[in-house]
Amino acid sequence: MIISSIKQKEPKQWLALGYGVIFFLVFIMNYVPGIHDGAGLMFGLFKLDTIDDLLHLGSSIWAFSAGWYSEAASQFYFRWFGLAYLLDGLIGIVVGKGYLDLAILLSNAPAPDMVDRIMLNIPHILLGGVAVLISIVLKNKNAKSA
Repeated sequence: MIISSIKQKEPKQWLALGYGVIFFLVFIMNYVPGIHDGAGLMFGLFKLDTIDDLLHLGSSIWAFSAGWYSEAASQFYFRWFGLAYLLDGLIGIVVGKGYLDLAILLSNAPAPDMVDRIMLNIPHILLGGVAVLISIVLKNKNAKSA
């Protein structure tokens, strides 16, 4: 049963499962010794708090679930997750704080300089942008054509 379910996945579902792996690795990296510097910053750039961890873990679970469940669920994931994550990255560059983790509302920390803003938000823009492209380019096999 499980083997036949694995064999029947469409490309978009495999990509969703891949996104699940990526976000699970981001979640796990926060707990790997040696990745943080003396100030507790990951790669010397940022600190992931509990909200960030929960968002990455939730993104992973959503992606895994969508990829496992169906092509339509994967389409929904890529369209809406991609848009939310892309916008979070763009807003992060403009404002200096993201909205998904509520930092734009809750954080009193000063915004980083523009170079750091770009470095911090490129992963969001790339992952979100690629997700939106996947939702546009890979049409559902069973979708009705207009």
